[in-house]
Amino acid sequence: MIDVIEAARAAGVGWLSLFAFSTENWRRPDAEIEFLMHLVRRVVRKHAPLLHARGIRCRFLGVSDPRIPPGLARDIADLMTLTGRNRQMTLTVAFDHGGRRDIVEAARSLIRSGVSPEAVTEESFAAHLPFPDTPDVDLVIRTSGEQRISNFMLWQVAYAEWVFPPALWPDFRAPDFLECLHAYRQRERRFGGVLPNQNGET
Repeated sequence: MIDVIEAARAAGVGWLSLFAFSTENWRRPDAEIEFLMHLVRRVVRKHAPLLHARGIRCRFLGVSDPRIPPGLARDIADLMTLTGRNRQMTLTVAFDHGGRRDIVEAARSLIRSGVSPEAVTEESFAAHLPFPDTPDVDLVIRTSGEQRISNFMLWQVAYAEWVFPPALWPDFRAPDFLECLHAYRQRERRFGGVLPNQNGET
């Protein structure tokens, strides 16, 4: 994982999000969940100094379920505090994350704020999502050959480009990431419109 983060930073990627654990993953066997929690804690503790030294701001999207071990929750909070002022790159780890839940919570927040239905816009809605300064996702790399969204940042991926490398996530390395990034940079993004022709006309 850390080599992918380093490759992204070196390539000039300003925002990188990793999907570590979804709200649906709580349905997995207890032993597997326990292993994953220990693994995430080891990764956080091991790489915190390097991430900070590289100027990477670390944020965690989710982390609201009471089943998260207290020690892990503290380590996550400490990492966010340690790196909070960094701006070389923002690394968002989606942990205990669900895109639908984020949208529901944003809707609840809007209702509580007393905004009239007529005043709700895409911009005002997005302002109530977690980390509203996060830009829309440009590229989603779906490893393991899977071709589904899996409830990941549903609002933010509306116009994302997708690539589907066959490598499993544990085997996904910096060269794989750079290959995906190269493929993305070769694409022409239209955002629902049409590209101008060579004379600058549409």
